[in-house]
Amino acid sequence: MSDDGLFGLTLIAFVGSVFSPYYAWARRRPGSDPEHYCALNVALYSRGANRWCMTERGRRHSHRDASQLVIGPSRVHWQGEHLDIEVNEVTAPIPRRVQGRIRLHPTQLFNFSTALDVHGRHRWGPLAPSARIEVDLQSPRQRWSGHAYLDSNEGDEPIDRGFHRWNWSRSRLRDGSTAVMYDMQWPDQADRVLSLRFDRQGDVQTFPPPPRQALRNTRWGLQRQMRSPGPVQVQQQLEDTPFYQRAVLSHELLGESVQSFHETLSVPRLVSPLVQAMLPWRMPRMS
Repeated sequence: MSDDGLFGLTLIAFVGSVFSPYYAWARRRPGSDPEHYCALNVALYSRGANRWCMTERGRRHSHRDASQLVIGPSRVHWQGEHLDIEVNEVTAPIPRRVQGRIRLHPTQLFNFSTALDVHGRHRWGPLAPSARIEVDLQSPRQRWSGHAYLDSNEGDEPIDRGFHRWNWSRSRLRDGSTAVMYDMQWPDQADRVLSLRFDRQGDVQTFPPPPRQALRNTRWGLQRQMRSPGPVQVQQQLEDTPFYQRAVLSHELLGESVQSFHETLSVPRLVSPLVQAMLPWRMPRMS
């Protein structure tokens, strides 16, 4: 998010895209290769100029090694102590260019990973819970800097085998540390909550998760909650889809008034035949 609050972006690099209907269909047969289902998802948020793109590309369009991930004409690579992202994508279903350079400067790099599910088949960890970002786009024309966050997820099985629903949030605190909460729910097992604080010195501490506060449903009727000791306000709705939402919230956490990025995922909705049939309209594929 930009320092003035007028611009924001989310960027996700996928190898074996968990949201891909093409990968889901391929997994019905043995031998599906995650390297054949790569995508760079870019979402830009600004008044009157939101853009969203996620073109999936096959194996011959992608390459990765220890320092870089190339997906079609876009590239994510480490350059010294910062991460460079060269974006060259097109939105769908209405084609508009998203092109330019993004540079992320980590405040502190973390070598931290933890299991999300009880079997340890899905893992998550922030690489840079606190960072600065510089955005220089030619299309749409944007140039700004602000605060950012970088993390990583990996899994040994499809997302629908390990999860049912989750609410995730990350909050910046006054001392520069970042609080992250993963609140996961299943119909046939106990809830699981991760509440972790990552400080600027590289330490990780747990804290007691506050109680759940219900938020109003999204326009698609998606139920969502946020962990907070008091009321929670939806400050800005960034994404609103049948199975997923992303918003900026204002509330109290750890004795402070904070702004939090918040996400909700409903896996049963994601894997429903209707949603899977709708996704190619937003996620075209180049084999």
